[in-house]
Amino acid sequence: MRQMARRGFVAGAAGVVAGVVSTVAIAGDALAAPSRQAGSGRAGAPPRKGGHRVARRELRGMWVATVANLDWPSAPGLTPAEQQAELIGYLDEAVDRRLNAVILQVRPTADALWPSPYEPWAQYLTGVQGKDPGWDPLGTAVREAHRRGLELHAWFNPYRVANHTDPSRLAATHPARMHPDWVLPYGGKLYYNPGIPEVRRFVQDAMLDAVRRYDIDAVHWDDYFYPYPVAGKVFDDDATYAKYGAGFKDKDAWRRDNTDKLVRETAERIKKIKKNVQFGISPFGVWRNAATDPLGSDTKAGVQTYDDLHADTRGWVKKGWIDYICPQIYWNVGFAAADYAKLLPWWSEVVRGTGVDLFVGEALYKAGDPAQPAAWQDPAELSRHLHFAADYDQVRGHVYFSGKDVVTDRIGTMARVVADHYRNRARPPR
Repeated sequence: MRQMARRGFVAGAAGVVAGVVSTVAIAGDALAAPSRQAGSGRAGAPPRKGGHRVARRELRGMWVATVANLDWPSAPGLTPAEQQAELIGYLDEAVDRRLNAVILQVRPTADALWPSPYEPWAQYLTGVQGKDPGWDPLGTAVREAHRRGLELHAWFNPYRVANHTDPSRLAATHPARMHPDWVLPYGGKLYYNPGIPEVRRFVQDAMLDAVRRYDIDAVHWDDYFYPYPVAGKVFDDDATYAKYGAGFKDKDAWRRDNTDKLVRETAERIKKIKKNVQFGISPFGVWRNAATDPLGSDTKAGVQTYDDLHADTRGWVKKGWIDYICPQIYWNVGFAAADYAKLLPWWSEVVRGTGVDLFVGEALYKAGDPAQPAAWQDPAELSRHLHFAADYDQVRGHVYFSGKDVVTDRIGTMARVVADHYRNRARPPR
């Protein structure tokens, strides 16, 4: 993510090490490849039936981030009418771009964009955490999305509590203040401690409240599990490991098991509540480098989710715990440390035969950003991604980060994607 956004790579001194840029959490999601004959390898050649074009089912999505008011609302403290108008504007934009899904962030920092009995109202609505905004954003989003033929995926962040380390700044009734032993400061932020079983159960309860109450199409998580490494900082869960880590070979294995339990238990609980609600995760794009693990990708990433975030994203797919995986492949074709043209085939092989859908997270926010490599100054870069993906039948769609960039479309990159690949509407995979 970028600042208040996605993760990116910065070339290291040797030109091969990829480093994490930015800090605030925000997730993204995936969109679709052009229709094609299955297995034909020909991009842009939709199958025909009786002489008519048949649209291939594919996800075409965009993330709408609420943390730090990145996308929506544009500022805290707008009137309910203004907030609703902005939200509906994003939904209408999705329709205009021939997208079919919106991934709306509804639990950005252990808070809620619906009247939750577990956590306070998000501060990004009114400017004051816990203050009732006077309307139900998630309920409205679901209703208005479905009216427009869009899926609404509710995007939750499980463990992030605050983008600061001062618990006194949280609402007085915030669970993190009621249970200070649940919280750890790290790298300028507050996190729930994933190693405490009561925490794991609580965050599930808080998220699943929305599944029970609303007709959402999917539960969606981004790339934040254990926090991204911060140089010189220690995530101080030694006492928790001493209490709960018996039987594990080391702390890393115990941490991965904690994350595995969160994923597996949440998946099971979602299906018990509503079988038709999907569970998708959008991880950082690199599971492990091949130099670390022969099963890994041909990359030289400075972050590996298995090792650094204690998130076995490949394992979750292979075990069938999730319905879709949406890796953030946020790098251009030819990028040395993490080449889009190497990562997408790797993920395609990971999902093959598992029944898990592969959607690709696309870095629309990089297009036209002068700080990005030359490839991102070309409006055709993302269109090339979709042409490339069209040769891989495992790819079932694409998701774009983020909503604001879909709307502003700085150099016409999104317009190019629509013109080249989204000439006809398509239904999401189901």
